[in-house]
Amino acid sequence: MSTVPVFVGIDISKDRLDIALRPTGEREAVPNTEPDIAALVARLQACHPTLIVLEATGGFELAVTAALAAARQPVVVVNPRQVRDFAKATGQLAKTDALDATILAQFAEAVRPPIRVLPDATAQALAALLTRRRQLVVMRTAEQNRLATALPPVRTGILAHLAWLDRQLAQLDEDLTCAIRESPVWREKDNLPQSVPGVGPVLARTLLASLPELGTLNRKQIAALVGVAPLNRDSGTLRGRRTIWGGRAPCEPRSIWGPWPPPAGIR
Repeated sequence: MSTVPVFVGIDISKDRLDIALRPTGEREAVPNTEPDIAALVARLQACHPTLIVLEATGGFELAVTAALAAARQPVVVVNPRQVRDFAKATGQLAKTDALDATILAQFAEAVRPPIRVLPDATAQALAALLTRRRQLVVMRTAEQNRLATALPPVRTGILAHLAWLDRQLAQLDEDLTCAIRESPVWREKDNLPQSVPGVGPVLARTLLASLPELGTLNRKQIAALVGVAPLNRDSGTLRGRRTIWGGRAPCEPRSIWGPWPPPAGIR
């Protein structure tokens, strides 16, 4: 007796999870809390879903994603842009949490994005440190720009803030070094890129966190994932200019899975 494939879409907000199932059309909403997530995972396990699709939503998806992955459920985190484009293509212009969950379930059923190994705790910690480092660098650059035109009463405060930022950056660099040294695998992955002239510690660690697929994909796939692959713009006899676009968003703990698969038509 054959079983009907079940596809699940979960729309995530700070306080609530909206869940939709296909092809049954069932819907429910639960609070985005640890006990409710555990109960939801148990209910989904009983359904034996073929695929569960979530959107990257500013980090609010991490708890439910981790719980589903720990329960060995087929969960995929996708780029919201892909789902929104899919909704428009199907004529669904209205947007509510319940509708978004339904669209995610339809997306799972129609597109079936491939399941990939989610980043482990070490990779997520590394990404969090790199994200914080990037934020501090942006703040430091802004303060340095203000320093050029600051009057003496303000200048003292900016200099003090710059000194604090320098200490924080130094501490973050030390934390990154320690995190990598604790793992032989991460040490090897960190050393290999730095053997290339011009690649330093910051770039190597950014690649580790942002592109864990390095070494497992071919050159066309990795170029599409980064966003530097020239994509076709042809129609009929027209041969448009190849341009690069898309690619994975900057390294953030909430979105390190990025868009996938790479677009067709890579040259």
